[in-house]
Amino acid sequence: MRRCAAAGFAGYPADGANLWGAVHVRDAASAFRLALEKGPAGRYWHAVQDGGIPFREIAEAVGSRLGLPAVSVPADELMLPGYFGFLTAVVTLDLPASSLITRRILGWEPAQPTLLADLADGHYFPAG
Repeated sequence: MRRCAAAGFAGYPADGANLWGAVHVRDAASAFRLALEKGPAGRYWHAVQDGGIPFREIAEAVGSRLGLPAVSVPADELMLPGYFGFLTAVVTLDLPASSLITRRILGWEPAQPTLLADLADGHYFPAG
């Protein structure tokens, strides 16, 4: 949030179409507990509620809450690291995921707000 305020915009890489998964920490904890209690040994689980949010939508939600425009940061060697810093390699990834198997086998269902709902409600922003 500080980087957005300092830059005067909420940035997203290139066209912002790269997908990010998200889950509320309480829902992730619930999935972890169920995996320990019910999951077969040696399995991997995806605990994602939102399996593919375009990064641009995340930036738009942040920008909206901060009163800043969401702006594309060109995907070249100078611009992306200048805005995203050490997170450049991460924010450009396309990370779609599904929790269908986790839901079916473990009976897990996320109950907490989605990332975009949490951003809209201001839970990630300082008060005042």
